[in-house]
Order: sequence, then structure tokens, then C-alpha cells
Amino acid sequence: MLRSTASTTVALSYDDIIFQTRNRAYGAFELRQQYRPTLTRALWLGIGLFLLGLASPTFYARMWPSDSADASQFMEEATLTKVDQPDEPPVPLPPVEQAPTVSTVRNPPLVVMPEVDVVEDHLPPTTDQLQQATSGAETAEGTGDLEAIIAPESSGPTIQEKALEIVAKPEEVFILVEQQPEFPGGMDALRTFLNNNLKYPRAATSAGISGRVFISFVVNTDGSLTDLQVLKGIGFGCDEEAIRVMQKMPHWRPGKQSGRAVRVKFNLPISFTLE
Repeated sequence: MLRSTASTTVALSYDDIIFQTRNRAYGAFELRQQYRPTLTRALWLGIGLFLLGLASPTFYARMWPSDSADASQFMEEATLTKVDQPDEPPVPLPPVEQAPTVSTVRNPPLVVMPEVDVVEDHLPPTTDQLQQATSGAETAEGTGDLEAIIAPESSGPTIQEKALEIVAKPEEVFILVEQQPEFPGGMDALRTFLNNNLKYPRAATSAGISGRVFISFVVNTDGSLTDLQVLKGIGFGCDEEAIRVMQKMPHWRPGKQSGRAVRVKFNLPISFTLE
């Protein structure tokens, strides 16, 4: 862009136009003027360092060629060096002793033959012959004592065997079953039983205590109640009274799973209410 005056004409740059009405002494104007030259110098410097890094192995090989040759020669000589081993005579092996053999008497297979064709070779060995030799395919003389090579008789067991004790596995206790346990006569009969047998403790009456005692128990396959426990009590003798009444209960109808009676864990709340 050109600026015309009465006497001269001056070409204005982009930075001159931007900072025409601004303070150029602040430093931003000078930085914008030096930005492009600095960027160009940095680019060429980076290219030069990159090329120098690529060429450095070649320069190193040309500057120190003798060291590499000496190292290669040393490795070749070390590899081709052979150490002579002294000749040693072979170690003689001990002679192999032949195992003694026993005398055998030929025992031919049984063949049904006419009576006129019976020969001596087809007869089985006699008892006297078997006392001095063993039965075999051919008759041969032994090289050792017969008693020395007969295998010893197997001895009976020396460790006494103990009978295994079979411990019956306890029956599994169910929590949820297809048919839950039930008091004989249902819930109405259970309430009647509790009202007739439950006695309010004097300590609870004097202290004005009322509430619920939660009892946990297991109904066995025969309907009996076991594992009586107080899950949550109110004290003052009410917990003990609830356990006492549960122990007096008749057998329940057991719970069933898949058509058979099983042990079931059951929880029952017993209420103590002052009238």
C-alpha cells in the first residue's frame, strides 16, 4: 500500500498498517518484524541437524576404519582357534556275567494220537523229572542251582488295615421350600396354644415391658423342634418364657421339598402385650 505526500512516496508493510496508530516502542512491533526471519533460521537449523544425524555413522566409519578391521580379524582368529585334546585310551567295560539258568524238561503239547503211534518223545515229563528241573519247550541242562534262582514267596501284608469309619452326612437345612412347616391345625391353633400356655413374667409386668420376641428354630423331618435361639428379645424374663413355651409345643408338620420331608429353619415372633 502506498502513502502519498507532497514531497515523497513511501511503501507501507502490513505491520506498518496495523501499528499505524499504536505504540511501536512497546515491543510487539519489533517481535512481528523478527518473526519470519527467526522462523526461517530455525527451519534451516533443524534440517541441518537432521542431515548431520543421518550422516554421522558414515563419518564415524571413515574416520576410524582400522579399529573395526582389527576387531573383525580378532573375532575371526578366536573363532578358528582349535584346542588339541590329548588322546586317552578307552575305559574297558567290566565283563557281563551270564545269569544262571535252570534245567528244563521238554513238555510237548497235548495231541490226541492213535495208541499204536505213541512214542517216547510225546509223553509228558514224570514226577521225578520235575523234581530236578522245570517244565519247558525243550530239554536242557542248567548252569546254576535251581534253589538259588527261584523267586521268593510273596509275604503277606505287614501293615494292618483299618476299617474306614463312615460318618453320616448331616441333613441339609433349608430356608425356603415348596411346602413350609406348619403347626398342627394351622396358625389359629398356634395362637390358641400360645394364649393358653404363655405366662407373662412378673418382672416384665412390674416394669411395663411389652413387645415381640423373635425365636429361630429348625423343624426336623419328624416334626420335632431343635436349635431354639432368641434372635431378638425384650428381656425381663420374656425371652426365657418364649423358649419354654416353644419346648412344650407338639411336633409340627415337616416341610417338604420335591415331595420328601426335609429340615427347615423357621422364625416365629411371640408377642407379649399388657392389657
